[in-house]
Amino acid sequence: QVQLVESGGGLVQPGGSLRLSCAASGFIFSLYAMSWYRQAPGKERELVARIDSNSGRNYADSVKGRFSISRDNTKNTVYLQMNSLKPEDTAVYYCNRGWATPSVSWGQGTQVTVSS
Repeated sequence: QVQLVESGGGLVQPGGSLRLSCAASGFIFSLYAMSWYRQAPGKERELVARIDSNSGRNYADSVKGRFSISRDNTKNTVYLQMNSLKPEDTAVYYCNRGWATPSVSWGQGTQVTVSS
């Protein structure tokens, strides 16, 4: 069974940082691109960052320069380092398998709240 488990969210002040983790299982992790998405209240889910099987990276304009995606194939884990956080980054963050299309069931996500 394919499983994705997000963790690392929390409450931070504007300008703060968080590091999210997504632990994957049930497939050959190193062969797949992985992506981070987020969904804010009242908004559609949006793609924020993605990394391919060769560690090529791509970011949404809204997070470029602030967020960094990485992967550790020995741990079957993809990370999202989030710096200079803004209130508009508040959302539930999800990971999924794939570059352009999510290909497995969504996990529970992890809540990120940026507020004073």
